[in-house]
Amino acid sequence: MDTSYTKTGELNDVRPMSGEEYIESLRDGREVYLHGERVRDVTTHPAFRNSARSVARLYDALHEPEAEGVLSVPTDTGNGGFTHPFFRTARSAEDLVTSRDAIVAWQRLVYGWMGRTPDYKAAFFGTLGANADFYGPFRDNALSWYKRAQERVLYFNHAIVHPPVDRDRPADRTADVCVHVEKETDAGLVVSGAKVVATNSALTNANLIAHLGLPLRDKRFGVVFTVPMSSPGLKLICRTSYEMQASVLGSPFDYPLSSRFDENDSIMVFDRVLVPWENVFMYDARMANTFMGKSGFLERFTFHGCTRLAVKLDFIAGCLLKAVEVTGTSGFRGVQAQIGEVLNWRDMFWGLSDAMAKSPTAWHGGAVQPNLNFGLAYRTFMGVGYPRIREIIQQTLGSGLIYLNSHAGDWKNPDVRPYLDRYLRGSNGIEAVDRVKLLKLLWDAVGTEFAGRHELYERNYGGDHEGVRVQTLAAYQANGQANALKGFADQCMAEYDIDGWTRPDLFGPEGLPPFRTA
Repeated sequence: MDTSYTKTGELNDVRPMSGEEYIESLRDGREVYLHGERVRDVTTHPAFRNSARSVARLYDALHEPEAEGVLSVPTDTGNGGFTHPFFRTARSAEDLVTSRDAIVAWQRLVYGWMGRTPDYKAAFFGTLGANADFYGPFRDNALSWYKRAQERVLYFNHAIVHPPVDRDRPADRTADVCVHVEKETDAGLVVSGAKVVATNSALTNANLIAHLGLPLRDKRFGVVFTVPMSSPGLKLICRTSYEMQASVLGSPFDYPLSSRFDENDSIMVFDRVLVPWENVFMYDARMANTFMGKSGFLERFTFHGCTRLAVKLDFIAGCLLKAVEVTGTSGFRGVQAQIGEVLNWRDMFWGLSDAMAKSPTAWHGGAVQPNLNFGLAYRTFMGVGYPRIREIIQQTLGSGLIYLNSHAGDWKNPDVRPYLDRYLRGSNGIEAVDRVKLLKLLWDAVGTEFAGRHELYERNYGGDHEGVRVQTLAAYQANGQANALKGFADQCMAEYDIDGWTRPDLFGPEGLPPFRTA
């Protein structure tokens, strides 16, 4: 079946792709560069092929009979089809809980290690039905993409950050680097420039391009649009592939995470790319400056991210609990305290996810949004909690994480196997091969280059460490909560003055001996 984009960016089917159809949709002539060469087919290249199939597994899960009511719900577009719940506008706390549980169901298939699964960008596309008026002259485009993305469960990522060049200057004063419109035509906008970090875009159907950064003043830079990955002139320049490194240097036994869950980050380059008018959401500097605050994306991407992290911490906590049994330290009080802290972090993020869903805020036209207060808390504490959890694992397991043989092939060498079985065995009767299998899994989670990238990802996923805190204050100031909190303090201060209590029900010092200084 043809799953390629038409000239307008529309796909030719109205149901979610299967895994096989998703894989086929990636064979569209996209320009992806790695190690100085163009990748001809990302579905077969060792840098991407297993990660692509991890995504395909998610699409296949949508079509399983047990998915109904959990991973799949009826669309609200009138086409009579089904979709992932997060692609629909939420109308109640129950809708948000259903979306959250669907996010969990997909994340459990990748153990929380893929942050840019197709439902991630539903954080944006799921807002378009209720918030179409926000896009002014492009309102009809918003409604069209709400329908397209939902019915097909399209795989989008985004690239909204400008390259880290002259970061003290607005994007419209760095015209040779940042994405901008070169020319307007009857067919659409001709766009050039670069965006980062296009995480896993090599494996997506399309990308959303928007603005995050210092305020813009030049209309040419205030453009928000979607772009198919096969668009002529669109190029991805990828970082090192952890998946390929794992395949060359090891095996699934040695690198069970990085060998299949590597969401390659890339530089996205636009070299005079034509963006059809029907793919444009904004073309106005003032409006583009308000995208993050008013589109509804912030509330929903923090909801997805918090839920995804909670699943990831379930996985990490389970591995750590098993590891201290393997190493014989589960009875040590200090180890127990550290594991307790990991479980505290795990519970906190699950609690924030619950709170976001179950105490929603009213939005446009009867829609509701996840509670942003708890989403902003997640953005701050993910950057604190994840590095701390990684540190605890390294402290608790110590040299056990590297007291390991080099490769799965060692176990098949009769000259080496007896030594491995004796000297690498685990505590409590656990065989050596099982001990090594578990600790290699944890090393891939906390010690490899893949693991280091994940810590950086969790630290900066919601923005830089200062920005996420400043934006929390700005949100409180904008919605009146800061004034309410100050008013609470004022209420207390109004109950007394230099003459005593202003409340009639409290006793003053009358009748007590006067206070004297020595």
